[in-house]
Amino acid sequence: MDLGLKGKNVLVLASSQGLGKASAIEFVKEGANVVISSRNEHKLEGVKTEVEALDLDGTIHYFPTDVTKAEEISNLVEYTVKTLGGIDVLVNNAGGPPSGTFTDFTDDDWENAFHLNLLSYIRTVRTALPYLKKQGGHIINIASSSIKEPIDGLILSNTFRLGIVGLSKSLANELGPFNILVNTVAPGRILTDRVDFLDSAKAEKTGQTIEEIRKQAEQQIPLRRLGDPEEFAKAVVFLSSSANSYITGSSILVDGGKVRAI
Repeated sequence: MDLGLKGKNVLVLASSQGLGKASAIEFVKEGANVVISSRNEHKLEGVKTEVEALDLDGTIHYFPTDVTKAEEISNLVEYTVKTLGGIDVLVNNAGGPPSGTFTDFTDDDWENAFHLNLLSYIRTVRTALPYLKKQGGHIINIASSSIKEPIDGLILSNTFRLGIVGLSKSLANELGPFNILVNTVAPGRILTDRVDFLDSAKAEKTGQTIEEIRKQAEQQIPLRRLGDPEEFAKAVVFLSSSANSYITGSSILVDGGKVRAI
C-alpha cells in the first residue's frame, strides 16, 4: 500500500529516543521529510547520523527544544517551516512525568506535569495550525493506555493523558472543515527506556527482579509479549498518511490487547 507520504513534511516531538524516534524513522522510510526534536542535542545528532546511514528515501533534520517553554516551541515550528517548506503532519509527544501516588506530589509537581504533558501539546498545535490549515493534514497526539485504564503509581500521567484525549476530540470537531484529521495514539507496554525505568523503579520498591516484573506484565497481555517501538510507529504513520482519510477524533490503543475495556 502506498501511504502517500513521500515528500510530505513531518514534525515529531520528543523524538531522540523511544516512541518518538521510532515514529520519525518510519516516516523517513516512507520518503517523508522529518524534523525531530528534544532537549538533548547530542542524542538528536546521533539519531540523524543513524538514519542517514540507512540511506532511506526521506530526509531528517533536528532542532533542540524544551517543550515546556512556549518560545522554544515557536522556534521549533519556525525552523520546521523554514527548513521543510511547511507542515503536513504534526506528531505531539513528550516524556512521561514522575511515577508516584497522590500524596507524593506537590503543586509544583502537578504544574510541571501539566506543562510537559498537556500544555506543550496545546502550544504546538496552536503554533503549527496556520500551516496545517493551508492544505489540510494530520495531528497525532501520543498519550498512554492509561486513557482507558489508569495505571497504578502513575497518577500524574493518568490525569494529563486524559486531557490529551479531550483536546484531540475537540480539535477533530473544530478542524474537520479544514481537512485536518486529529487522533490520539496510546501505547501500552512497549519496549522503551521509559518502560525500563518504570520496571526498575518497581523492582526497587517491591524487591522483585526486573525479569519477574516483566514476566508478570507479559502474562497480562494476550499476545504474551511487550511491543516493539516499530510496531507502535507503524500505527502512527498509517494514521498520518493518505491511507487514512476518514479516521479522526479516535483514540487508538497499541497495547497487544492488554486493556480489557471495550
